[in-house]
Amino acid sequence: MKHLSKLLVVALLFVGFNNVQAQDENNPWQVSFGANAIDVYPTGDADALMNHGFMAGEFGDEFFNATDHWNILPSISYVGVSKYVGSGFSIGARGSLNRIDKLGDVSVDDLSHYAVDGTIKYNFLKNTAIDPFIEIGGGYTWVDEIGAGTVNGGVGLNIWFTDNIGLTLQTAYKHAFEDYGVKHFQHLAGLAIKFGGTDTDGDGIYDKDDACPEVAGLEMFNGCPDADGDGIEDSKDACPNEAGSKEMNGCPDADGDGVADKDDACPSEAGLAALAGCPDADGDGVADKDDACPNEAGPAANKGCPYQDKDGDGVLDKDDKCPDVAGTVANEGCPEVTEEVQKQLNEYARTILFDTGKSSIKAESTSVMVDIITILKEYPTAKFTVEGHTDSVGSASLNQKLSESRALSVKSFLVEKGIEEFRLSAVGYGEDKPIATNNTRAGRTQNRRVEINLVK
Repeated sequence: MKHLSKLLVVALLFVGFNNVQAQDENNPWQVSFGANAIDVYPTGDADALMNHGFMAGEFGDEFFNATDHWNILPSISYVGVSKYVGSGFSIGARGSLNRIDKLGDVSVDDLSHYAVDGTIKYNFLKNTAIDPFIEIGGGYTWVDEIGAGTVNGGVGLNIWFTDNIGLTLQTAYKHAFEDYGVKHFQHLAGLAIKFGGTDTDGDGIYDKDDACPEVAGLEMFNGCPDADGDGIEDSKDACPNEAGSKEMNGCPDADGDGVADKDDACPSEAGLAALAGCPDADGDGVADKDDACPNEAGPAANKGCPYQDKDGDGVLDKDDKCPDVAGTVANEGCPEVTEEVQKQLNEYARTILFDTGKSSIKAESTSVMVDIITILKEYPTAKFTVEGHTDSVGSASLNQKLSESRALSVKSFLVEKGIEEFRLSAVGYGEDKPIATNNTRAGRTQNRRVEINLVK
């Protein structure tokens, strides 16, 4: 039995002092120190008393009497240390000393009392000011020079004044293995101090519970910061340095249009989400800031302005190839060459005079050329053919060449004066298309001509 008790004591002490499993709890260490009281009366340990030279019959009838039965030193007489190992359990060790001058109701000479105990403690509650626990363990107790192993069991209560400091009260029964050992109760009262928690960022929240252990934060956000103080932690705040609302994911919305300022191209004016928070007064889908006509609806392609029809011909200027001249829809907004216009054009063209036998235009024809140019410019999309004709005097081949040359000469003059070349073509018909008889002087004069005809 002796060997069994000693092995149990050594095992408990070894566990208490050498448990080095990683802890995952705030303030895993607890140190307690204070006064202890030894009481052998309630145990009725007559054998132990007889071993010390006393008779069991000398006990009184009182079961619990602190004044008469308890042995107390007026000083700190115990020190204990324990470490939390998880799931409410702590393992530790405790040492105590006392002077025994009462064994029950019997006074004795001062006997020294020393004890070393290993403990296994279970706390029922977590994170409460009132913290009850039970404790089991074992140890070795010396009364005077007589030592005996004990197995212990007890209950206690921690009353925490702060997260780290509190009062501890405990009662333990110690049952001696050896027959000569003294069975007794040991009552303890003292100060308890918890420590060992890590708070890297110093925000009062231990790293174990701190979702942001490297950055000081708030308890309501598990230790994470809220830099702008808007009640939204920075990790969930789209604008962590500007106070905003939950609806805007922590961002401000100065104009209250439902578009966060960071995404609002017009943060001081209420607008539409579809236009990046900018207003659209005319509702044409073009933001006012980009709308050249903010009060008139128009397409984006025209900078928000309505398309005009300056000439009033029913063809919008954007589609009107003749925006300054009224025309027809069929002719893309340009006027169409009427028979009257065609007739007038050729009346002018037939009066163009050339040097005899040459293609050079006489100076006196300049005014009529100006009239022709004026008509052609009124029909900027119309295309014309300049046709050259001769009388039948001379050889047909020479007349053909002369008609072609004169047609090209008129075309070149018109192009030089601003008529687009792609609108004009030149052709010579020689003497093949007379409009009068070549047998009279008057007829031959009519046949020597230039015509300008619309290409249809």
